[in-house]
Amino acid sequence: MESQARGGTRWKRFAVVMVPSVAATAAIGVALAQGALAASFSVSGQQFKVSADKLTGTGFSQYGAYDVGADGNNRAVAVSAFDEAYIKNLCQSVVTPNIPVIGTVTLRLGAGDSTEKKNQVYAKGLYIDLDDLEADATFKDIDIGVAAGSMDKGPGMKSGDHASAGGFSQQATSAVLTDVQQTAWATTAGTFKLPNLKMSIVAGKQECY
Repeated sequence: MESQARGGTRWKRFAVVMVPSVAATAAIGVALAQGALAASFSVSGQQFKVSADKLTGTGFSQYGAYDVGADGNNRAVAVSAFDEAYIKNLCQSVVTPNIPVIGTVTLRLGAGDSTEKKNQVYAKGLYIDLDDLEADATFKDIDIGVAAGSMDKGPGMKSGDHASAGGFSQQATSAVLTDVQQTAWATTAGTFKLPNLKMSIVAGKQECY
């Protein structure tokens, strides 16, 4: 069974994606570019944007939860997860406004701009906390409305999440997303590999989309 969808996504609907926060990646970008590295990243109290030409993943799970921000406020998110994912032409950006003397700056990261899978961004045991997604999506063998604690096609619920095991979830054996644009709060993964990593700090607001 395959299902296709496009449009804005909130935490109760389809959402998928990828990659570590830009700020954290800036600190360990060289290590990520040279090989695989376990990672758990977030931008404290701040969203970051991600775009990609294509994401190809196996073992997809998604469920509703909430994150507790650095300001103490709760934020509803869709926790989307993959056993494995390959990402073509990844771009990440996070904007830091009103820095004294400097003004607003944008940290941008790009990687995996190859048509060959071996040279694309690779993630294993990937969880992303997001609240908005646009993409063309195809899901294979999809189950909608299963209890989150009963998911068995992907990595399932992440330990320590603010989520109910009896809550709404959906899962699929695989998913392919193209023309991805999404905003997220945090990402956790067992492994990330970012070939041909490029990182820059640019003046003003210059986001991925």
